[in-house]
Amino acid sequence: MVIGIDIGSTTTKVAAVGEGTSIIKVRTKAVDAITSATGAFGKLLVENHLSLSGIDKINITGAGSSKITDNLFGISTRRIDEMIAIGTGGRYLSGKDRIIISNIGTGTAIIEVSGDRITHLGGTGVGGGTMTGLARELLKTSEFDTIMNYASKGDVRNVDLHIGDIAETNIGFLNKEYTASNFGKMLDTASREDIAAGIVNLTYQVIGMVSVFAAKSKNNGTVVVPGNGSHNPLGQKILEEISRMYNIAFEFPEDAEYATAIGAALSS
Repeated sequence: MVIGIDIGSTTTKVAAVGEGTSIIKVRTKAVDAITSATGAFGKLLVENHLSLSGIDKINITGAGSSKITDNLFGISTRRIDEMIAIGTGGRYLSGKDRIIISNIGTGTAIIEVSGDRITHLGGTGVGGGTMTGLARELLKTSEFDTIMNYASKGDVRNVDLHIGDIAETNIGFLNKEYTASNFGKMLDTASREDIAAGIVNLTYQVIGMVSVFAAKSKNNGTVVVPGNGSHNPLGQKILEEISRMYNIAFEFPEDAEYATAIGAALSS
């Protein structure tokens, strides 16, 4: 059995890949890199009644993996390039070998998968960290569930400037309801719920458009979205609106948040 550990800035995910690529998964909140990695690994063993003797090797990846320089628990431990892990995991979860991957974490990484070739195209600093950072300043909270609860009740039209606010008709293929400027309206009467909706809208619209540009540049019509930000219903709705606008399919695979850990485990 091979263990993949994705040591992120906010959470650490572990995936164990056994024979027949059966996968066991756990996650913990990140503390420091070593505590997070060993704690998540221990949780995996205890919860699933696994023994150290059954572990062949450990592959680590993510921002915190550079802090670990020795073998863990006496087991051969190897560092996997995070972009390779994301690409490998996204390819496995999607079941496709020609895709664009937009991995939403603290920021967002954009990766092209073409067969066995995995290429890091770039990305954006906009991601989950953008939402929590702006919310901390504007809403006085950085709790993700609280931000999403506020946003689900907000009206983004009180925050964002839409094309219909400045034009009488559609502009080209852009509908009057589409955003002209994020936070470009910002009414004095905007509630905290409206502001939260604006924060989420800004984040996922930027991610969506960067993903579209990447997909179009590579003549690829499919964007797979793994990472912690993948299964956010409000974010998915925004990406699906962009999907219809630009004829790019956004896919949200099961176990998306574990894609990088799974990819690390599957990397040779």
